[in-house]
Amino acid sequence: SKMFSVSHKTVFVVDHCPYMAESSRQQVECDVVTKSRAQGLIPLAPVSKSLWTCAVECSMEYCRILYDIYPRDKLINYIVSDSEFHILNSWRREDQSMHELMSALAAMGPPNPREDPECCSILHGLVAAVESLCKITELQHEKRTALMDTADRVANRGRIICLTDAKSDTHVRMLEDYIQETISEQNKLAAGSDRLMAIQQCELVLIHIYPQGEDTLVTDRVKKEISPLLTSEVHSVRAGRHLATKLNILVQQHFDLASTTITNIPMKEEQHANTSANYDVELLHHRDAHLEFFKNGAGDLHMAGTSTRENGLKETVTLKWCTPRSNNIELHYCTGAYRISPTDVNSRPSSCLTNFLLNGRSVLLEQPRKSGSKVISHMLSSHGGEIFLHVLNSNRSTLEDPPSISEGCGGRVTDYRITDFGEFMRENRLMPVPESRHDPSGKRPAERAKAQLERYTRYWPMIISQTTIFNMQAVVPLATLIVKETLTEEDVLTCQKTIYNLVDMERKNDPLPISTVGSRGKGPKRDEQYRIMWNELETLVKTHAGSTDRHQRVLDCIVACRSKPPEEEERKKRGRKREDREDRTEKNGSKDTEEKSWQDSERLKGLLDKEDQEPEVIKDSPDSPEPLNKKPRLSREEDQPPDRAKGPVSLLTMWTRRITAANSRKHQEFAGRANSVNNKFELYQQLKDENGMDVHENGKASR
Repeated sequence: SKMFSVSHKTVFVVDHCPYMAESSRQQVECDVVTKSRAQGLIPLAPVSKSLWTCAVECSMEYCRILYDIYPRDKLINYIVSDSEFHILNSWRREDQSMHELMSALAAMGPPNPREDPECCSILHGLVAAVESLCKITELQHEKRTALMDTADRVANRGRIICLTDAKSDTHVRMLEDYIQETISEQNKLAAGSDRLMAIQQCELVLIHIYPQGEDTLVTDRVKKEISPLLTSEVHSVRAGRHLATKLNILVQQHFDLASTTITNIPMKEEQHANTSANYDVELLHHRDAHLEFFKNGAGDLHMAGTSTRENGLKETVTLKWCTPRSNNIELHYCTGAYRISPTDVNSRPSSCLTNFLLNGRSVLLEQPRKSGSKVISHMLSSHGGEIFLHVLNSNRSTLEDPPSISEGCGGRVTDYRITDFGEFMRENRLMPVPESRHDPSGKRPAERAKAQLERYTRYWPMIISQTTIFNMQAVVPLATLIVKETLTEEDVLTCQKTIYNLVDMERKNDPLPISTVGSRGKGPKRDEQYRIMWNELETLVKTHAGSTDRHQRVLDCIVACRSKPPEEEERKKRGRKREDREDRTEKNGSKDTEEKSWQDSERLKGLLDKEDQEPEVIKDSPDSPEPLNKKPRLSREEDQPPDRAKGPVSLLTMWTRRITAANSRKHQEFAGRANSVNNKFELYQQLKDENGMDVHENGKASR
């Protein structure tokens, strides 16, 4: 990645032409009205600052914030433009200070209203700004000499902030085109020089300043790419406090800053020494100090008291002042420290707070909460004359025992493959490699390590219930070998043996370690389990099949074994039917067992009755009552016919038969059954003897 971003170099170009001497028309009251003023004294008239004064004040405030937070690696070059350009400082470290810039600006003086406007132009300063960006800074030079082999990693990028009174949108476009041409010319010069660097990226921020009460002729425009080297944005701003706010927002955008407002700071009143009032102080710092709020989402940010001001242009996080401790001995668990800069540096609350901290005191800051215990998230303290905002860890400390790996979100236990992951880490440990042992193929050790990690993780399920093959000991030899970069003939044979073993397991219908988590009942059928297993095995081998021909041979072996002959499929179907029957039996077991058993025995007896009946038509007889529909009792065990009912005989049926046979031996047999022929006995024989009527075998008379 390239070193040095656009924010490494910032060039201010401030217009010093006669029209910048105009009034901004924002009045400043000089006379403070008091009750004790003598009679007849004429009050002082209010004054207003010029456009030049507003531009200088706001740009210097931008520089002050930058120097406070980035004292070393962010540089500013200040250029003033009138009939010629005036460079007020250089990129050298000793020139990077507020004192240096203020002294140079004091020497410049205000714009001369009598100077010829035709000779004055902002273009002089813009050309000088592009030339300045081509110059090498001390930091860039250090990096270039330290990285001789990779000097091209040192980038040359920068930003130009131009404060001027533009005439129109056409005038703005002309300025952009002129800068684009100048960059091209300067890059050609830099290509043939060791002391210059070509500009790789330039951001132009053009701020058009106009007095209060006037209409602007220049329209705002968001960042737009003019060319691959130049982007431009336009801001049309009223002079005075609006310009100050705009530059305060821009410094935050350009340097990744954020705002924190400290509330409820108790401070003694100047007029009444015995009373105190609560004040607020806004501080700027690097946005990483709010990283924990951003990580936890906007909800936490609002909980921390975020408020938006200046028409939604600026956000600040509110933190409450905690009563400071007199001693600063205790060590807080701190996760970051960031330099701060007060937004309103000259206000009494800001100066009181900074002096208090510079005297060696520390202040804890808490998040304002409506309910619950207070959360202390930050601390203000000074080190070596500089004030830092410290981020305190308000969550679980990394110094405590870490949570168990098997604890998912909210403490839910999940079935991670912890043991397998430990083995995976052991297989992919890094170790130093001497240069003499470098790979002959020319790959660097780091590249080989990354390639191995990529191969091992092409297919690696993290949860036990999501995999079958990694839970099977039989698959281990294949899973270990297939991830290798190259396979030997012996490795291929081992993989093929593993596949044949799995085929043999399927033939024997061996159970598989299929997870039934989340599924009702027993889970998938046996052949469905094997289908899942084969699919997963094929997925694993397919991810490596493109590595070498031998890897492809392993995949071909799996495909061949999966395409089964027709007789194998028939055997599978029979197995499925048998499993279905077993399942049905088990399902209807428990509460239905008794009922089903009685139904089976009744069905069996019914079938026997049907077989034994004569195929005669039985006519109704009014003389004799309908005989009871008695079922013949099976007298002896040996007389019991073989089971003709489909399906297995239940335990209850077997027990009932045994009891019936035993009971039949304990009473005297009926005469009819004892004298029956083929289990049949003629009824109503006495009627035949008395009336001489012709009686059928079944005992019913016919007329």
